[in-house]
Amino acid sequence: MRTPPFDSSRRMAFRWLSFQSLDARWTPPIDRLHIRLARLEAVSVPLPHTAMSARQPLPAPPLPGVDDRWAMFLDVDGTLIDFADRPEQVCVDARLRELLDDLYATLDGALALVSGRSLDDLDDLFSHPPWAMAGLHGLELRCADGRYRGVHIGAARRSLVRDIAGNIAASLPGVSLEDKGMAMALHCRTAPRQFVALRERVEAMLPELAGYEMQAGNLVVELKPEGMDKGKVVASLLAGWPFSGRLPVYVGDDLTDEHGFATANLECGLSVRVGVREPSLAHFSLPEPAAARAWLFRVLHALKHGALSHAHSSGGSA
Repeated sequence: MRTPPFDSSRRMAFRWLSFQSLDARWTPPIDRLHIRLARLEAVSVPLPHTAMSARQPLPAPPLPGVDDRWAMFLDVDGTLIDFADRPEQVCVDARLRELLDDLYATLDGALALVSGRSLDDLDDLFSHPPWAMAGLHGLELRCADGRYRGVHIGAARRSLVRDIAGNIAASLPGVSLEDKGMAMALHCRTAPRQFVALRERVEAMLPELAGYEMQAGNLVVELKPEGMDKGKVVASLLAGWPFSGRLPVYVGDDLTDEHGFATANLECGLSVRVGVREPSLAHFSLPEPAAARAWLFRVLHALKHGALSHAHSSGGSA
């Protein structure tokens, strides 16, 4: 009996690829992913999208086959849209919104945005879309059926974290603070040379912030409640409607997306890195957000063509 959405030979091929990206010594797969992610977080330094990779470039991601049932999980900044100096300066054009609407309909709802932005911010950007969205790296989640799940952090705790983050920003010229509510993001996009110092200062303050952790990203360092990441929220979504039983396809650009790549790899799915940051758990790569959007248009066409071909085939055999 065929195992959806891949037959056994394709599933084994993807499983082999997943295991090849991990340590050679045998340990349980999830433990090995945690080891590898810890190493990535220790050595990764954000690079401009125009930088050249010293490693053999990853292949471009494939398109879905006729019978493939994909579930798509998409990061936003640096993946669907280009970065701006400040998060509030980005915008989503009508063509991108129409593309996501079409993907959502064609995938029967199996589309989710997985972002470091808050849900309120995502709603403002995408005009309150119907698809599932995970904000703050999964600390906030609005499911496909509209149910909300989130972490509650008291006002006093938020104020303490905000004060500490604000003091760090004030001490480093060019660093700006983004208040996300329960999380704080310190950006150095206009002063990239400050990244190492910024990371060190945030790390030094962690003993004063029990229950919080540092999340480094592309020219940003965040303080967020511990216990959740993009990989965990993708795994949670895959357990329920409309994602269950589908092949996970995770597309992201940042170190924070490595957890999403890990989950997709464990589920024998597709992990697609946008940009040239190394090292990465991703198996496929696209050079920039414009290329990612172009690929998504091709995915949409392939999905629609596959559905049409399947309908004609079914009708002809009746």
